[in-house]
Amino acid sequence: MKPTAKTGKTKRMDGPSDDKTDADLTVTAPPAPQEDTGAPQVVVAIGASAGGLDALERLFGALPSNTGAAYVVIQHLSPDHKSIMASLLARHTRMPVVTVEDEMALAPNSVFLIPPATIMTLEGRHLRLAPKDRRVLSLPIDAFFTSMAAGYGNRALAVVLSGTGSDGTRGVSAVHAAGGVAIAQDPRDARFDGMPRSAIATGFIDSTLSIDRIGPWIADYLVRRPALVAAAEAGKTPEGDSPALPRQFEGLEPQEALGRVIEILSLSGGVNFTDYKSGTVQRRIERRMGVRQITELSSYLELLTQDRAELATLRREMLIPVTSFFRDTEAFAELSERVIDALVAEAAVGSTLRVWSAGCATGEEAYTLAMLFFDAFERAGRWPTLKIFATDVEPVNIEQAATGFYPETIAADLPGTFLERFFTPRGGQFVVRPELRQSIVFARHNILSDPPFTRMDLVSCRNTLIYLRPEAQERALRRMHYALRPGGFLFLGGSEALVHVQDDFSVLSARHRIWQAQRSGSAPLTDRKAGLYINARPTRRRTEGAPQTAMERGLAALQKAYAPPPSLLVNGRHEILHSYGDLSRFMQIRDGVATLEIGRLLIEPLLPVASALLFKAARLGEEAGSDPLHLAEGVAGPEAQWVRLKVMPIAPAQEAVPDEVRLYLLVFETVASDEDDVPVVDIDREVGARIEMLEAELAMTRESLQAMIEELETSNEELQATNEEMMASNEELQSANEELQSVNEELNSVNAEYQEKIDLLNRSNADLDSLTRIMAMGAIFVDADLRVTRFSPDAVELFRIRDVDIGRPLGDITHRLDYAGLLDDLRRTLRAQSRHEREVSGLNGRHYLVRMLPYKVPSSAAQGVVLTFVDITQTRNLQLLQSVIDGLAEHVAVLDGKGDIMLVNAAWTRFAAENGDPGAAHTGVGVNYVGHCDTGNAAIDGSYAKRAVDGIRAVLGGKQDQFSLEYPCDAPECPRWFVMHVRPLANPIQGAVVSHVEITRWREDVAE
Repeated sequence: MKPTAKTGKTKRMDGPSDDKTDADLTVTAPPAPQEDTGAPQVVVAIGASAGGLDALERLFGALPSNTGAAYVVIQHLSPDHKSIMASLLARHTRMPVVTVEDEMALAPNSVFLIPPATIMTLEGRHLRLAPKDRRVLSLPIDAFFTSMAAGYGNRALAVVLSGTGSDGTRGVSAVHAAGGVAIAQDPRDARFDGMPRSAIATGFIDSTLSIDRIGPWIADYLVRRPALVAAAEAGKTPEGDSPALPRQFEGLEPQEALGRVIEILSLSGGVNFTDYKSGTVQRRIERRMGVRQITELSSYLELLTQDRAELATLRREMLIPVTSFFRDTEAFAELSERVIDALVAEAAVGSTLRVWSAGCATGEEAYTLAMLFFDAFERAGRWPTLKIFATDVEPVNIEQAATGFYPETIAADLPGTFLERFFTPRGGQFVVRPELRQSIVFARHNILSDPPFTRMDLVSCRNTLIYLRPEAQERALRRMHYALRPGGFLFLGGSEALVHVQDDFSVLSARHRIWQAQRSGSAPLTDRKAGLYINARPTRRRTEGAPQTAMERGLAALQKAYAPPPSLLVNGRHEILHSYGDLSRFMQIRDGVATLEIGRLLIEPLLPVASALLFKAARLGEEAGSDPLHLAEGVAGPEAQWVRLKVMPIAPAQEAVPDEVRLYLLVFETVASDEDDVPVVDIDREVGARIEMLEAELAMTRESLQAMIEELETSNEELQATNEEMMASNEELQSANEELQSVNEELNSVNAEYQEKIDLLNRSNADLDSLTRIMAMGAIFVDADLRVTRFSPDAVELFRIRDVDIGRPLGDITHRLDYAGLLDDLRRTLRAQSRHEREVSGLNGRHYLVRMLPYKVPSSAAQGVVLTFVDITQTRNLQLLQSVIDGLAEHVAVLDGKGDIMLVNAAWTRFAAENGDPGAAHTGVGVNYVGHCDTGNAAIDGSYAKRAVDGIRAVLGGKQDQFSLEYPCDAPECPRWFVMHVRPLANPIQGAVVSHVEITRWREDVAE
């Protein structure tokens, strides 16, 4: 649930970034169905390269088609080959898959593919295409991710799949900074793990999943998102399957739960997040809750107490370490022209230029400043010493910056000359060259609580103050003002401005946020708000036997000896830790940097004596005192007085401690005379001994340094010659490597598409072979030159053809057909592009129907003809049989085993038509002749019909070998007699032949 109270106030101590939108939460309640019209609520951008085809097919195969999101696929495609990705992906999803055209608008539940040789960006709802420049390294995935983040913010979802290189890394950072969600394929599951590993290394990937889990994860996220966004805006928790509330956090109000989350965050890393703007901290917490699919703030609080990894992730998101080289190119160009060039021109010989890059994140801004200074040195022909102090509050960022390793995607941010001059390619990454790295000191530093640097010529703090509350911004600006020398320059981010200190600066460039300090800043006061003072538990009293503090041990030593005179408790570096009594007579504040070192605070007459005594006490480990010192009137008060100094070492709580943490008590005693039994120190002798020791150490150091310099000079000369050769070779190899890598990724994509097509062709060939076999039909394919390109197994029976004959002219192959015009008919079919059929005889006594069908190869000018040979011998035999029985005068019908008529001759048909059955409805093929006779509707009447039926059934049943019956069949004009003969068909055919012969004239002749 999104907290409604505004108690969570957080601050980003360091790390330039932009924070524009709220992150997304998730719920389990499904939203109302969305219409497929209008702009999509969420854009899912999927970046893939080598090996990405299989991943894309599996991802879309697991995605439903009604999520309401628009899916954009960005691949590395070859500019010289037509992509068939649309047809391949369409087989795995019901959503329409289209290749993008310029100005095409996004639509929900659709898949959009980048065309080859283009860079695609998103402006509003429309997709913009620009031609790819082959002369430079192009990063199409980064380009689209970045434009999507700028336009859709927390409605953007980036997916990084299999691929080589690091395309997508910068884009993932932009999506994260805008509040969107980024996921990556598990490198162990990817065919090529370069892109997923590079994206994961940024720390901005919200989930790392196997390819089979990415689709369901996206679908679940899109289903949960709308209900949770609505609930967050209404300030209540949506209904759903939220995790059970932990007992210790049950009943916490959102305001209290948010405060506890901030407390845990602050205690985990020593950063006071209450200085953050409340809106920022709430958005970042809500974003992590959405990624972890938690809807209760109390439940998320429980997760933070149990999962250290989630706590570290949330802390890193709070610090927002998003940056890049030359971020805001125009601002850096203005800084170089108006500030850096001026500093270099004014620098004296042997001087040092001091720069502080506060909130450097992963170091890109610090290296950018260093490159600009080195470029200015070369243009001006002046080489002063450059020292850049780059600081950040996050140790992980500092460690990454100090290594100087960056992905190859930085080539898009850097000018070509800078990339070659200041970086060395190594294993798919770029490494900062030593001469640039040695000019920068990286250190952990909190700009709000740690002491600032001093005497800086330039302070750069960009996109850090925008996350702080106004009072925290003021504290940070006062520290940066104090760090600048008079006339130094301050460089802020584009959305930042001076607060409460504008009178101390003059505007150099209002547009690009560059100011110049007019006067020195005052030393920042200790501010408890800047530190971390959150106590999870009430403070307990110190128990007996607990270690005493330094002040307590000093006070105990004084009380043990005598009533304490004015004294100072100092450490081994001669810094004051605590004071006892009135010391105003012996101390004075000097001009310059504020410090607690006694050399800057004691009055002049006491300074050398105190230093000598502390030196002797540290060397001998025993108490030391001085002769009484006379202080004239006005030096330590209105009256002259005698003072004796004593130094007493204080026994440490531990036996073995470094010298700098040992403690000493410096006592100022007012005496009436110079008599005392305390052993005194000879100041001149002690000072001389110390000087002798330091001179001896200095001489030894000089000798050692000189020897090392001579060795290094010799080695450096040899290495320099080798390095120049290696640099020349390396630059050539790097250029060739970039070209080869780009071509390799494109070829991988093309190969994957071709492999998919090959699989489809193999499947089609197998289907075609199986079809020709089961149809028992010979087939031969020939091209436009009548050369054989393919044939079926059954074609071997007619043509003496083998596999080695593929490619030979069909006319060179003998065949068993009586078909002299075969080749002429083939050529005629090719010319006319029409179907041709002909019945021909074979030399084997069989008959064939030859069909010729022309065809063309799609996307090609190639054409050919397919010949099929259908054996029609049985059909010809049936035709011959029909002709034979049609020539008989008798009425003949062939019955099957059930008595159904299978075949009749012409005489049978004519008789039926002449005797009341013109359509052969009762006596035609398919009618059951026995049943028809049995109904009494036959031409045979009376008892003759029953005798006929019994006889036919007896023959069909195998009880009789034959049956004959004479019966009358009178016509209207005259009486007629017929004889019916029924004979069985020979096995294995079951049935009988029935014939009717008119015998009227024969009976009349016999009667006469």
